[in-house]
Amino acid sequence: MTSRWIVAAGFACAVLPGLAAAATLDDVKARGALHCGTAPNIPGYAFTDDKGDRRGFDIDLCKAMAAAIFGDANKFKLTPVGPRDAFAALQTAAVDILTHRFTWTYNRDAGSGLNFTRVMFYDGQGFMVRKSLNVKSVNELNGASICVGQGTTTELNIADYFRSHSMKYTIVTFADLDEARRAYDEGRCDSWSNDRGSLAARGLGLKNRDDHVILPETISKEPIAPMVRQGDSQWEDIARWTFDALIAAEELGITSANVDELKAKSENPEIKRLLGVTDDLGQKNGLPASWAYDAIKQVGNYGEIFERHLGPKTRLGMSRGQNALWTNGGMMMAPPFR
Repeated sequence: MTSRWIVAAGFACAVLPGLAAAATLDDVKARGALHCGTAPNIPGYAFTDDKGDRRGFDIDLCKAMAAAIFGDANKFKLTPVGPRDAFAALQTAAVDILTHRFTWTYNRDAGSGLNFTRVMFYDGQGFMVRKSLNVKSVNELNGASICVGQGTTTELNIADYFRSHSMKYTIVTFADLDEARRAYDEGRCDSWSNDRGSLAARGLGLKNRDDHVILPETISKEPIAPMVRQGDSQWEDIARWTFDALIAAEELGITSANVDELKAKSENPEIKRLLGVTDDLGQKNGLPASWAYDAIKQVGNYGEIFERHLGPKTRLGMSRGQNALWTNGGMMMAPPFR
């Protein structure tokens, strides 16, 4: 028994909030693979394609970390976990990081023994209804029944919004998010609510997507961020700065296609630092000098990852919106690499 664990009868092992975890990087290197917890199945984010391969935005974040640590984006293992089990999987070290779609909230961040790293996707809660209802606004859902996933921020957001607008509603909860979608599709609820990104993704599973519409209002802010265990600042830094490197690469015009040329020829000081040409930034976190180069070369910058899985040319057809770079009116910005 190490200082990382406590065991109580009838309960799973858990990391004590505030106590330092063992060096996660050492464990990952000794194991030879990064263990990532992801959503079980959500198109665009974490799903199994027709060849049986796991793909998606969240999985590419995992690949980027594997590339930064090992120089090989394929040295990872995925553990699909639902919302009810995901936090326990991370707390008990069944996974090293959650790239699952969890909103950064106070109660999840404080006292849970877990830390959020950095926002990788800005979202907000929306509502889907059947076009046949002829509903044009959330404010017309007074008295409606609403299907939602259990154990998410969705329920509280609905309670706050409907109470503040003096509206009545009935919540119908389901342990599985796809189960909530199926129930809505079967007519067991008037509306289905989730983050707008999830509605777009999971909505592809409806029997006839064209019969439904996402209402225009966004009733919450949902900053989605990967999570790590509390107490290992080095590991938290590795995750945060790897994700920052993907965003910085897009800011600096570095792509998976031109990274070799820029590494060899660029005179931009920040590009040279980021790619390990001058300062060895990686050694401060136990990583090779090529950590950011490897992540960008093998996985791509933030924009490439977004466009590959979520963008206008995908089935989800999402625009960047708030997830555009700050230079393009969005909220994505990386701290300086200096």
